[in-house]
Order: sequence, then structure tokens, then C-alpha cells
Amino acid sequence: MYRHAAFLVREAGTGHEAFTEHWQTEHTPIACAAEGVVRYLTTTPLDPAGAAFDGIADLYFDDLGTLHDALGGEGDRDHDPQEETAAGAREDIDDFLAVTEYSRLIGEETVQFDATDGLDPETVPYRRSILLTRREGMTHDEFRDYWLEEHAPLAEAMLGLARYTATLPTAPAHAEFDGVADLYFTDRDAMLASMGQATDEYDPEHEALVAVNEDAAAFLDLGAIQQFAGEWAVQTDRTD
Repeated sequence: MYRHAAFLVREAGTGHEAFTEHWQTEHTPIACAAEGVVRYLTTTPLDPAGAAFDGIADLYFDDLGTLHDALGGEGDRDHDPQEETAAGAREDIDDFLAVTEYSRLIGEETVQFDATDGLDPETVPYRRSILLTRREGMTHDEFRDYWLEEHAPLAEAMLGLARYTATLPTAPAHAEFDGVADLYFTDRDAMLASMGQATDEYDPEHEALVAVNEDAAAFLDLGAIQQFAGEWAVQTDRTD
């Protein structure tokens, strides 16, 4: 399935609460109805004051061409969609988003690990999204192969991890970063521990956390990583 992941930044002069109110009550219904959207997820931050973004909006499409028609192609933010609802959604973002500042990725999402019995925000409410940039000297293909074949399997042993997905850009040459890792947790503390926030460092008794953290340097530019911890919700789902 093709995904448009938007890492949202509110318009200057707008508070986080006012941003969230407009996003959830005004914009989300328009986005859900946009032509071709089969699934729409929103993720709000656990700690708005310390978050890198104000929220994440994920729109899923069955067809890449339909996604481009609704939301613009790779590197094409200022597009002019022809379909009525998609055009309305594009016009509305100017009312609450810093359009030139938020990040996005158009990519294909694959499941690397899943221990859930049907992914549900009520049972797996916490989500950690990591925006990945490859280390210097590594090609995107080398990054992809190492991430999926070497690094992602290490994460399966992390405490509390229920699901792990990888999104790779459909057009790497035009993408703002090399991929997005999304980790879903049943427990808030387990998610924070995976980020090293529970004890300010990785607990040496949690061997899986240590292994994942140490391995990241093998393929990532650690200084360029951005991540977001939040609670997610399904706004619409028309998938089979």
C-alpha cells in the first residue's frame, strides 16, 4: 500500500491546541473524503512541548498515480489537484500548517514484524516514528538492504513491541529522507524505554535495546535522525 506520511508543523502564531482543533475537526473530514484515500491515520504527540512535530497524518492509497493526483508527486508540494475534495484539502492546509516547513514522505509501507491480533489503537495505542537518513558513504540501496535484512530483525526482541513497519520512498532521489520506521507498542513505558527516556540511557539488562541502539550507527546518520512518540487513531479505513 502506498503512503503519504506528513510530519506536520503548525503555522507561526498558532498554538498547538488551536492547531490540533483545526486539524481534527476541520481538516480531517476533508482529507478522509479525498479521492482515492483508503485509510487515514493521525498521531498526536505525547509531549507537545518537546515534540519535533505537531502531529503525523498518514494517508494511504492503493494506487501511486492516484496518490500523486491528490497530494502531488515527489518534490511537488505546490500542486493543483483537479478532483474537488482533494483540491479542498489542499486549500485548507494553508489555514493551519507551515506548508514549507513540514516534512513528508511518499513511499510503500511493508510490515517487518507483527505480533498483534489485528492492529487496533485501543490495544496497541502507542507509536514511535523514526525518520531515517543513511550514513555518509552509503547508497540508498545499501541502506535499504542493511535496514531490512540486518537491523529490523533485531527489533523483534524489544520489550513491548507489537508491530514494526518500514516505509521506503518510491522515488529516493526526490525524498527528504531514506525511510520511516514505525514501531507500535502496547505499553507507554516500553515505548519510552525504547527511546532511552526511561532511565536516560539504555538499560544494559535489556539486551535487545542495546543491540538495536548500537547497530544503528552501522547504517544511519545518527545526527540527522528525527523521531516522534505519540498516540495514534484511525480516522477512516476502507481497506479490505
